[in-house]
Amino acid sequence: MRVSVKRVAGLAAAGVVGAALWWRRNPSACPYNQRFWVEAPHPFITRPRLREVLAPASGERLLEVGPGTGYYALEVAEWIAPGHLDVFDLQQEMLDHTLLRAEQRDIGNIFAFQGDARSLPFENDTFDAAYLVTVLGEIPDQEAALRELARVVKPGGRVVVGELFGDPHWVSPGKLQARAERAGLRFEHRLGSPLGYFARFAPA
Repeated sequence: MRVSVKRVAGLAAAGVVGAALWWRRNPSACPYNQRFWVEAPHPFITRPRLREVLAPASGERLLEVGPGTGYYALEVAEWIAPGHLDVFDLQQEMLDHTLLRAEQRDIGNIFAFQGDARSLPFENDTFDAAYLVTVLGEIPDQEAALRELARVVKPGGRVVVGELFGDPHWVSPGKLQARAERAGLRFEHRLGSPLGYFARFAPA
């Protein structure tokens, strides 16, 4: 039986849409074997834009939740040297990959911790700032993760969330702000557009 190219393309497109909808309803981290998604260029949520909104300073201690394979982490670690960057991820493979890349670039101020973002293994008021990019929507309880960030960041510190439209777990600016405020974070400003933005908050 012959099947037309158009029908095959239609079935493939339907499969992609179906998978994306399932993934959106069932939040989970990007598997290590699909890490090419986190290694691709990040339009609208670029490293220079992150630097602008995060305002990292030399000597600070920062936290990144969900570093993937180090797309932002390697740059941030260099910006804050001789301070240090803690990277926290659910998947040990992602952490190992990031540390290997750091070693290859002779970056020695990144420290890795494995666990669940809804229960961070850090004391209150530990960090000068924290950030996560295209990660929040992967966490089943976003408000719990935001409460933890509010807890571990010092008063007067910064919490930055980056989102990219098209990500199956994209969080809109309005929903992010509402969830962050319920979690004890005060909205400060946003850089970018709804297609790709960084939003900055401070512990309330």
